[in-house]
Amino acid sequence: MIKIGLIREGKIPADNRVALTPPQCKWIHKNAPQIKVVAQSSPDRCFTDKEYQIAGVQVVDDVSDCDILLGIKEVPVQNLINGKTYLFFSHTKKMQPHNQKLLKAIIEKQITLIDYECLEHDDGQRIIGFGFFAGVVGAHNGMMAYGERTGLFKLDRVYKQRSFRELIHQYFGLRLPNVKIAVTGSGRVAHGILEIMNLMGIHEVEPDDYLTRRFSYPVYTQLKSGDLYEHIENGKYNREDFHQQPHLYRCKFLPYAAQTDILMNGVYWDKGVPRLFENDDVKRNDFIIQTIADITDDADGSVPINVGDQTMEDPVYGIDKQSLQKTAPYLNTSIDIMAVGNLPNELPRDASRYFGEQLIKHILEDLTGKGSAIIDSATMVKQGKLTEPYSYLESYAGS
Repeated sequence: MIKIGLIREGKIPADNRVALTPPQCKWIHKNAPQIKVVAQSSPDRCFTDKEYQIAGVQVVDDVSDCDILLGIKEVPVQNLINGKTYLFFSHTKKMQPHNQKLLKAIIEKQITLIDYECLEHDDGQRIIGFGFFAGVVGAHNGMMAYGERTGLFKLDRVYKQRSFRELIHQYFGLRLPNVKIAVTGSGRVAHGILEIMNLMGIHEVEPDDYLTRRFSYPVYTQLKSGDLYEHIENGKYNREDFHQQPHLYRCKFLPYAAQTDILMNGVYWDKGVPRLFENDDVKRNDFIIQTIADITDDADGSVPINVGDQTMEDPVYGIDKQSLQKTAPYLNTSIDIMAVGNLPNELPRDASRYFGEQLIKHILEDLTGKGSAIIDSATMVKQGKLTEPYSYLESYAGS
């Protein structure tokens, strides 16, 4: 018998998503009787303790007897249990300074860490994540912010809706101005953005038309990596080469900034990847973007004027176009930035259901069985030691 524990989220503010919903746990118990799932009691989950109990899941306070512990966000250092196997988003892969102590503690406590972010198919595509719902919520919030800025339309907050289905009802009869929207990226986040664009009745146009035409109706264009980046020598784009040597590429986004009212950023970013634009570009007269939804949310990343997270309750701030200092949103002299680190938390039940389906379909059998290359490659720390693919984190982790 393998015992899996759904841990209580300890990060503040509390995240209310879960790795497995009550019906999914019930399905596991029926179809994989060698696995037992228990839920650590929590007042914050989008599914209550009672809902788990009704589904036949034991609710406990102590999960120290579990073999595998599933969370969502970073586990506070004081909550880590020595010697256990954990799965959660550690946000340490990019050497994020605020989680340095977490990785060090994981090593000191002889823990095995399998990071959801590192679970990838052979071609590098992420297997599991909340990206689609980050795109959904981020796109809605970006449109909401533009409506607040212009006063041309109004959208209610996502978290006030009970479900994605209920959210869609907001878009019936919605009349949008002749706005131009640039959507960057091609992964799950971008798919979520496109879902909202289409539900709102915004028309897709090709990048070339977007750059040269004004339209009498709202439009968006999707800019994938091949549209955004080119090699500094030959002007071409090669996906594999770009991922291996991003510093040899430059970004081609700036002409779009002269045609775009709203930027929905869903592009992956890491150190060495060219930014969409630089800080000084914002000061140009032809940089007309008024609202940026930085959904992938890398501070000082692909959107360099993202100066950090806001909260779910207060998701938008301004950046003054000349001083580049943080301001109140919706000022004539500023650009509005929507940047929130846990966007899917606004639709937690839908997002959790989506996440759990992927976990069961692609990961559960290998995780509770003989393992796999996919599991191995996502194991950042094994019994207190950094694995070879993550040895570059040694100085960061202080090991």
